[in-house]
Amino acid sequence: MFKNKQTQAHLALIAANIIFGVNFSFVKLISPSLILPFGLNLMRVVTATALFWLLFLFKPVNGGINKKHIPRFLLCALTGVALNQLMFIKGLTMTTPIHAALLILTTPVILLILALFTRTEQLTLGKIAGLACAFGGGTLLVMSRENSALGSDMLTGDIFIVINAVSYAVYMILVKPLIQHYTPIQVTRWIFTIGLFYVLPFCWNDFQQTRWDAFTNDSWLALALITIGATFFAYLFIAYGIHYLSPTITGAYIYTQPVFSAVIAIVFMNEKPALYKLVAAVLIFGGVYLINKKGKETTKDFPKQNA
Repeated sequence: MFKNKQTQAHLALIAANIIFGVNFSFVKLISPSLILPFGLNLMRVVTATALFWLLFLFKPVNGGINKKHIPRFLLCALTGVALNQLMFIKGLTMTTPIHAALLILTTPVILLILALFTRTEQLTLGKIAGLACAFGGGTLLVMSRENSALGSDMLTGDIFIVINAVSYAVYMILVKPLIQHYTPIQVTRWIFTIGLFYVLPFCWNDFQQTRWDAFTNDSWLALALITIGATFFAYLFIAYGIHYLSPTITGAYIYTQPVFSAVIAIVFMNEKPALYKLVAAVLIFGGVYLINKKGKETTKDFPKQNA
């Protein structure tokens, strides 16, 4: 239906961020009450890794990687899987959803700073205006939500979320050249495979304490959506988006997560629509449009070789 690869990339990023927007609620539903944060992370990485290799069996492609790219794969697995996922789940269970959502909204700003520092992006008025609009809209949505619950250790949780945001931004900068040299599926498969060895020592003890006997049908559904939807499919969609778009544009879609969360709450949870939500949505999507319109990348690529 959509033959243009960039259009498909934008749709993939929208789908990924819809999933991420819902993921906040599902994580809180089962962690830490049923499964401890690091145990949940292990489930995410194991499930995604298994699915990527299962996909490889049904659609085999050249699975090798060039030896000189191994250090970058190791760094991508560290930043995109280990640090990113461990810090996100752990931080979310310790702080409030509002704090977590606000701090994650800094990821596109960090991305632009890193891109400017590495000279893979050029600073334009469009990018500045777009980021400002999107950040303002995201902040308006998040701050206006009522949340009286306090986190168990908000300062530590906030620090973990900041580490998550920085590591994810670094990952999107590092992975872009790999995705241009290999296929998105191949890159993501190897990153999760390596990442599994990173997280296993930290997560095994938490995983063993999982209260499987207390899981309900809703709990199993939440676990499936977190491990399959918000890990396997979301990472695959993001890899596809980075392949055809710049990291800055890809990161800007993070601002749509509160919008999708608000829409889901209105449709499925009887939350009342309000004018500020419409204003926030216009700011966010207007900001993403400005970043897309002005954001032309100058990414440094690997020379094409046979893997």
